[in-house]
Amino acid sequence: MNSNVALISPVVSAEWLYEHKSANNLVILDGTINKVFNADSQQIPNARLFDIKKKFSNLDDPFPSAFPATEQFEEEARALGVNNDSVIVVYDDKGIYSSARVWWLFKAFGFTNVAVLNGGFPVWKKAGFATEAMKHYTGESGDFTANLQPNYMQFFDDVEQASKNKTHKIIDARSASRFSGETPEPREGLRSGTIPNSVNLPFTDLLEDGILKSKKELAKAFYMVAEQDDPIIFSCGSGITACVLALGAELSGYKNISVYDGSWTEYGSLKK
Repeated sequence: MNSNVALISPVVSAEWLYEHKSANNLVILDGTINKVFNADSQQIPNARLFDIKKKFSNLDDPFPSAFPATEQFEEEARALGVNNDSVIVVYDDKGIYSSARVWWLFKAFGFTNVAVLNGGFPVWKKAGFATEAMKHYTGESGDFTANLQPNYMQFFDDVEQASKNKTHKIIDARSASRFSGETPEPREGLRSGTIPNSVNLPFTDLLEDGILKSKKELAKAFYMVAEQDDPIIFSCGSGITACVLALGAELSGYKNISVYDGSWTEYGSLKK
């Protein structure tokens, strides 16, 4: 009989996941953004697609991947068979990219038994573990209860006040060239620029081949931009890679952290 499993870290290895893949309470989520079902799409066996764009975003919001309502998140998580006693491991096809957003969303809705697969699907495949064709989840619904946690997500007015009054360190996860304006923003019509009083820590600085660097290297990267007790808001282009910084910060012992949901896409559109 398969027993339950518990998490001791917000990050797990491919070997850990393989070892515990048959645990009763384990739910594996594929958090790859914009992933489509086709003949070539592969997944970790028994994974369930966490569709950030179509299921877990506020589709009425003009900005991409916007924070969903509590009721929406609860309903869609239940539809994926997530229970209150589930242990969730989330991965994506890039290594660590959108999986961190899924991790942060669950935390923002009061669920802490969630971890990111370090290195994602590429590391799983490199280890020689089995994959399967993508398939829709058709199992039972779960009993997951969403409990919104204030301050995990920051919104435009919050960030404008934090920027003006310098109450938080605002750390931008975009590349150095986008932060400086040397490289244009990929979103059509979006101006280059930065949130006033923000600093830059590219999310890629925390990774090597899609795998998180050592805890010592992560701590050093954060030490360069913020003290451990600083209140921090992470930003990026559209609220995805800011969550990679949140993951690295949590691993580095930072407690007072939050993510700007709309990030530069919203800020750069609303502030001219």
